[in-house]
Amino acid sequence: MRQNAALARVSPYLLLTATILFWALNWIVGRALRDDVPSFSLAFWRWVSASALLLPFAWPHLVRGWPAMRESWRIMLALGLLGTTFCTLASYTGLKYTTAVSGSILNSFAPVIIIAISWAFLGQRLRASQWAGVAISLTGVLSIVGRGDPMVFLTLSLNVGDLWILASILLWALYTICLRWRPPGLHPLGLLAANVIVGVVAMLPVYLWSLAQGLHITWTAAAVAGLVYVGVFPSVLAYIFWNNAVSRVGPSKAGMFMHLMPVFASLLAIAFLGERLHLFHLAGMAMILGGIWLTSRAHNPEAEAGMEN
Repeated sequence: MRQNAALARVSPYLLLTATILFWALNWIVGRALRDDVPSFSLAFWRWVSASALLLPFAWPHLVRGWPAMRESWRIMLALGLLGTTFCTLASYTGLKYTTAVSGSILNSFAPVIIIAISWAFLGQRLRASQWAGVAISLTGVLSIVGRGDPMVFLTLSLNVGDLWILASILLWALYTICLRWRPPGLHPLGLLAANVIVGVVAMLPVYLWSLAQGLHITWTAAAVAGLVYVGVFPSVLAYIFWNNAVSRVGPSKAGMFMHLMPVFASLLAIAFLGERLHLFHLAGMAMILGGIWLTSRAHNPEAEAGMEN
């Protein structure tokens, strides 16, 4: 209650901006630590730290929601694996090989994938304008993956990091779709904590395997700061800020702030990582955002469910 009262005095739009900034910086940290922190270690310790911070607050909701979660254990397992384990591992693995600029712009393609999956498997009907949006966004993705050169596809000289990022986006889209089957009445904090617990347990064998392969963290000040950051800001504070703001302005208005993600991440990557923003990045971003605008003109309950959670 004190937390909600304190946040109520802060503009919801400031909270949304801070949330997107936290998530954008996650891309920067993931890329910056690629040589010092293996992707498996970064993903594992991110969610271990987050679970330690979340559990004291989420425990009452976990206890109350346990009967419903136990009855729906299959969907809870799927949500934890998709949203926490596989998605995080894929995105951090991708950042070892591709730039934060490319990764963050590709990530903005997620709403279009959600709509496409809803059409393919859930029978959601799409208007002609939405089909056009899907096609335009996909063209933007291909522009970035191909680095503006069609020969990249003809010679199959694709950046493996971009493919990992696309895999993480697909996993997140599947997670968002699966939210429609989450146990009814389960508190969002309880849902998040359950997802994190499932994710950490599932990541443990992978993390131990990576240690056996000699993939150890190089303990530097930057590595420690980065691990603390990913465990606190994009995993816990961003969630608290986002949910508070969404409850005050609604998912539709809040969702518009997601378009700031590639902008923030690109500017931060240029400033702190020395990355370059190429013409194909700008063209791809314009096409992806234009496609999102076309596809989101109709009500999309799946995308809103993802924003609310």
